[in-house]
Amino acid sequence: MTQTPSRHFDLIVIGTGSGNSLIDESFADKSVAICEKGSFGGTCLNVGCIPTKMFVYAADTAVSVAHSSTYGIDSTLDGVRWPDIVSRVFDRRIDPIASSGEDYRRTRCDNVTVYDGHATFVGPRTIDTGTGEIITADSVVIAAGARPSIPGIVVDAGVDFYTSDDVMRIPELPVSMVIQGSGFIACEFAHVFSALGVEVTVIGRSDVLLKHVDRELAERFTDQARRRWDVRLGQQITTMTATGEDRRGVEITFEDGSTCSGDALLVATGRTPNGDLLGLDTAGVAMDGELVRVDEYGRTTADGVWALGDVSSPYQLKHVANHEQRVVGHNLRHPDDLHPVNHRLVPYAVFTWPQIASVGLTEAEAREAGYDVTVKVQDYGDVAYGWAMEDSVGCCKLIADRTTGLLVGAHIMGAHSPSLIQILIQAMEFEITVPELARRQYWIHPAMAEVVENALLGLDFPDRGF
Repeated sequence: MTQTPSRHFDLIVIGTGSGNSLIDESFADKSVAICEKGSFGGTCLNVGCIPTKMFVYAADTAVSVAHSSTYGIDSTLDGVRWPDIVSRVFDRRIDPIASSGEDYRRTRCDNVTVYDGHATFVGPRTIDTGTGEIITADSVVIAAGARPSIPGIVVDAGVDFYTSDDVMRIPELPVSMVIQGSGFIACEFAHVFSALGVEVTVIGRSDVLLKHVDRELAERFTDQARRRWDVRLGQQITTMTATGEDRRGVEITFEDGSTCSGDALLVATGRTPNGDLLGLDTAGVAMDGELVRVDEYGRTTADGVWALGDVSSPYQLKHVANHEQRVVGHNLRHPDDLHPVNHRLVPYAVFTWPQIASVGLTEAEAREAGYDVTVKVQDYGDVAYGWAMEDSVGCCKLIADRTTGLLVGAHIMGAHSPSLIQILIQAMEFEITVPELARRQYWIHPAMAEVVENALLGLDFPDRGF
């Protein structure tokens, strides 16, 4: 027997990541329900962007100490107080923010009702809140995020593994760790744990780490990674066995007969959108593969139901989810003036070592797309600030179209690359030509941004106008 809905709202939001940010003062005259089974703040605040970067900063500090002799400074890393690192991140920052965010919605937003269960659709715009109450709404926004993907071989092995959702809260550092995965999450955590003294082995099926990055940078990065981690690539796992009384350890055999082992296993093989957990078929919400299907305005296939963020977007990035949230928020308020989502130029960064940032097409993609390509790779070590850092790793790779003089891709590997690339994101978004960008502004000398300036000047145009 189907339970009768107990309450109707103007809006229901499933998820409290970017979905929570959608409920601003413009919805003050609307009755709103929020459904969240976990901690307020979503992936970014609790288990993603923010805490990981706080760990990365600690790791970067440890690396700086280890490399200080390069600059004539003798120093030693006397120890790593892992419990203090964890406490700084979660006790002093993340957990209080998540808690206060929930408290704000519960006690200071009279128009908002919070349901702390797992929400599922049981009919068109009808939600079982998981708390024993069923509710309905004029509009529903699905912002339910994603969860770690776990390969079947790991499940079958019975290893008591970690994921990005819990590895930052482990009680103590293991002596050794195997990280399964070769993408963004794997490479960031490999940096963190290796810098803090853990023996790290990274395993992946591709022939390079960060295979989605421009190939030249991926190869450069993989070469550097091999100097810091035990990197095993291009081999299928044939057996995986749990070890130790607590089954936290792991031993892995590859198809070529080689093996690796560790006291802990971190599974970092990507994240699965949570759309399959929401009973979408009962609401007429279709999916495209793992993603909730949305149109250019954020509408699903069901009337009055919208979606944003990792559950529907091909880009599992917080800045993309925030953009989609702003668009959907506008469209909910202005149904006669719909704004489209802009995914034309989506940048990303990987906070590993060295850092990597990218926007636009890779060189291979640009050539395949038929552009008349000109490419320049400028090393950090060729500019003055790069000399100061004794940098032999970093580089800026730019890809431009000779016909238009416009950049079509930008890729930077090295210190501060996530900040440096913002210059190029802006130029590409506003279609500033390479000659204009290079010469119609001052570039501070000897700032690190000169690596970008010199890369621009190195692009080959028939008539550069420089």
